[in-house]
Amino acid sequence: MGERLGDVVAFVKQDCETCVTVVPVLQQLIDDGALTRIIVQDDATFPAVSGLDVIHDDDLGLSWHANIETVPTLLRLNGGEETERTVGWHRGQWEALTGVSDLGPDLPDQRPGCGSMSADPDVADKLDATFGARQTSSRTVAFAELEDEFEAMFDRGWSDGLPLVPPTEARVVRMLSGTTRPANEVVATVPPSLVPLTVEKIAINAVMAGCKPEYLPVVIAAIEAVCTDEFNMHGLLCTTMPNGPVFVVNGPIRNAIGMNAKGNVLGQGNRANSTIGRAVQLIIRNVGGGLPGEIDRATHGSPAKLGFCFAEDEEGSPWEPLSVDRGFAVGVGTVTAFAGEAPRVIFDQLTREPEALVKSLAEHLKAVVSPRLAMAFDAILVLSPEHAARFSEAGWTKQQFTEALEAELELDADPMIRGAGGIAEGLPEGFAGITVPKFDNNGPGGLLIVHAGGDAGLFSSVIGGWVNNDMGSKPVTKEITP
Repeated sequence: MGERLGDVVAFVKQDCETCVTVVPVLQQLIDDGALTRIIVQDDATFPAVSGLDVIHDDDLGLSWHANIETVPTLLRLNGGEETERTVGWHRGQWEALTGVSDLGPDLPDQRPGCGSMSADPDVADKLDATFGARQTSSRTVAFAELEDEFEAMFDRGWSDGLPLVPPTEARVVRMLSGTTRPANEVVATVPPSLVPLTVEKIAINAVMAGCKPEYLPVVIAAIEAVCTDEFNMHGLLCTTMPNGPVFVVNGPIRNAIGMNAKGNVLGQGNRANSTIGRAVQLIIRNVGGGLPGEIDRATHGSPAKLGFCFAEDEEGSPWEPLSVDRGFAVGVGTVTAFAGEAPRVIFDQLTREPEALVKSLAEHLKAVVSPRLAMAFDAILVLSPEHAARFSEAGWTKQQFTEALEAELELDADPMIRGAGGIAEGLPEGFAGITVPKFDNNGPGGLLIVHAGGDAGLFSSVIGGWVNNDMGSKPVTKEITP
């Protein structure tokens, strides 16, 4: 505000009963020489006092800079710096701050104030965008007065086929409040066009996707994961297979932002699950230029192309979470990016013994991508609570479960050889006469195991992967930072 505001300043608005009530007190302070400025937020003719000019805070900039949340607010300044404040009407506090006694003898001892106009949710974001440190630098796209902003975003090719939230400057500034990272920090280079991506550009697309500010650190970590050579987002776009980025979130942030790890975990209905993956896909589309029908050449595609993100049910799991398997300490928030297809159900409602259930799970896993191919594709096994309970009740550790499953997934290669059974697809002839593992668990991927889903239902799910060689994609896990 600066020294020009004087020593004692009152912030008021006409649309506040308490402010109207204390007008005689304001006149007392003026007459005593104790009040040097009155700043009104709404009506320039209020309050009707004499002996002091009233400042109309028409753009609410003074109120924003002074962080006024309630009116009336009384401030004492020393050299332009605030040294004391009181909010609402409280005779004792006003007398102590101003040094004037016998204020408002006809008034009650105290009355609460009203909300400041600068704190109104409808205008607070606009004020942040106008006066705050996180002002945006991106180009503003102006729409015609009669143009429907939602249709306009479709027409400009920004959408994934669903409606977008208009990324106004105020909304983007609010989104940026979800991270401590500078808006102009370059987070990654986005394929396929290899465009530098700033935190602000991530925030813009997160707004359009429908994210809340608290989701932004997860979106940033997810982007950091897919924009690596190991994940190979460019190659994933170009493949004719249906795969897209699938994100598994671990750590306390899952609960902090309200992610779903329980019933319908891979489905609709949860805002964080639905919008985080969508934000990443919009960034790949709008910043990187990864457009379907152009660089994106999928034959069929899958829901993973729209946005696929879910949380692991760590609290309900009998075992350590995926993040620990990936080398992180317990309690560290992470995002694991996986090049996956749509989930498929693993149906087994009858098996109760853990040894038999392992065999049943393995039968389903043998068919991932193709029952005639091995080692070339990773997968995520999403183990449901009821299936997991069969193993935890028997005292199995995750390592025991994994080793038993790997043993069942050692396959005779002969029925899988190209031409066997009259089917051309399959393993090269050089694999004849040996056994092969379905998943290469010695590499960075293999079979990833995640505990998630509703408490009822003897079903699990498997998410098949894309090719895992140097031309394909490897799972990448990134820590989530503020």
